[in-house]
Amino acid sequence: MRKQTAAAMVSSAFTAPHVTEFVTVDVTATLELRDRVLARREFRDVRATPLAFVARAYLHALRRTPMATARWDEAAQEIVVPGQVNLGIAAATPRGLVVPNVKAADRMDLRDLAVAIDDLAQTARAGRTTPESMAHGTTTITNVGVFGVDTGTPILNPGETAILAVGAIRRTPWVVGEGADERIEPRSVLQLALSFDHRVLDGAEGSRVLADTAAILRDPTEAFL
Repeated sequence: MRKQTAAAMVSSAFTAPHVTEFVTVDVTATLELRDRVLARREFRDVRATPLAFVARAYLHALRRTPMATARWDEAAQEIVVPGQVNLGIAAATPRGLVVPNVKAADRMDLRDLAVAIDDLAQTARAGRTTPESMAHGTTTITNVGVFGVDTGTPILNPGETAILAVGAIRRTPWVVGEGADERIEPRSVLQLALSFDHRVLDGAEGSRVLADTAAILRDPTEAFL
């Protein structure tokens, strides 16, 4: 497993021209929404972690910039855009890193997405991830925050154009309000890092994906439902 992972990462790092961008975002409103969502009857038995909400925001952002889910076909020298988003969730296991993906994640509502992500994680931890579950991924999320890490520069999953790293959520002094209402309050803040293949996405498109994801997490309103 480690040998295969090493070969894949070396191939990705030295084949795709990586660009990584970062943003720090106040996710207090999203966590407040999560509390309200978990109180709903249909979520009674669902483990809807903050990662599920980040994934939902990312999927919304990808709708505006679908090229972020495309892949570069080296043999044909062309960009191939898939018909759906198969969202990879990087999972650390005793045997090494695996990246199973949620098929057609962009067609799921928040509840189904949260259940699918939890199922992937439990299956990975049990060592039961199948080759098919790791095939045909179109973009990936890696949650480094579970290790208490703020951010990183993730390497693309081979064949994909974008990967989003999600950092730890921390209570942080934050400037809120404007003008005479400006003040410092404790807020829940995390950092996001997006690495992307510059052959497929230019800087403006990559920035838009990251900025759109952050904007939804900052003010989710009804975007998740």
